[in-house]
Amino acid sequence: MAISPAVPACVVLAHQDPAHVRRLVEALDPFDVFLHCDVSTPESVYRAMVDGLPERVRLLPRIRTGWARWENVVTEVAGYRAALDGTDATHVAVLTGSDYPLADAAEIRTTLEAHREDSFVATFPLPDPLWGRDGGLARLRYRHWAWHKHMLRLPIPRRLPTGVVLTGGSQLKVLARRHATAVVDAFDGRPDLVRTWRRSWVADETFVPTVLATPALTPGFADEHVQHSLWWIGWDDSRRKSPPWLGTADAGRVLERRTVPDGGLPHLFARKFSTERSTELLDLIDGAFALRQDVVRS
Repeated sequence: MAISPAVPACVVLAHQDPAHVRRLVEALDPFDVFLHCDVSTPESVYRAMVDGLPERVRLLPRIRTGWARWENVVTEVAGYRAALDGTDATHVAVLTGSDYPLADAAEIRTTLEAHREDSFVATFPLPDPLWGRDGGLARLRYRHWAWHKHMLRLPIPRRLPTGVVLTGGSQLKVLARRHATAVVDAFDGRPDLVRTWRRSWVADETFVPTVLATPALTPGFADEHVQHSLWWIGWDDSRRKSPPWLGTADAGRVLERRTVPDGGLPHLFARKFSTERSTELLDLIDGAFALRQDVVRS
């Protein structure tokens, strides 16, 4: 029996800018897309985002997500579950609604084909000095609530879970199918971990990385992942909680980081983009990497 080529399913987590989300869906053609739109998004914006989408796009049940909230993990896992149940994809990519590809479908497939059983995710063990004085352990040691964009912390320490390898990493990742399955299985089968992470801070930067790095939950992951992010993110030297929006002034950096990759592996995606700030840059990217060709010609 012939082996099917490597192909990703794409989980897209969005809450605004329907024009860009639709453009992202077009640029990801022909891959299956599993789209979540935050339930707090106004109905008019939601309808503009989802009405008339192609059949390869499936909508995930809507819940309230937001900055630093546990529900971001819930939607990510829902995306894995839907992609695993609804497709034969070899990998599952997690994107936000402000991301965009820097490669066409053929190149994405080729990159994944060379790593059919591997995930692409940059992780690091905790504590890590880049995450503050305690290396990020306070995110888990104390109970937290997010209120708007403020952190509320109960200053009573709790016992950290045992038997897991506490690990940090980005929400943006491409997981091999069996690693995505392991995440869903841990979410379903380890209510003790869910209870702990539900009140952790920025859980989407620690829950999935910890599940992946724990041999009892994801056997073999240490030898089955590429310690490289497929995203280029335009961080600058300013102190900010999220990356800056990209525009035409960033075209050189975006295209250079795409064509002169770190470590020999390409950056297949970048962020963050918006219709208001990034349309001209996105047009350049489309032309450079032959994206949305049918749309451009129409």
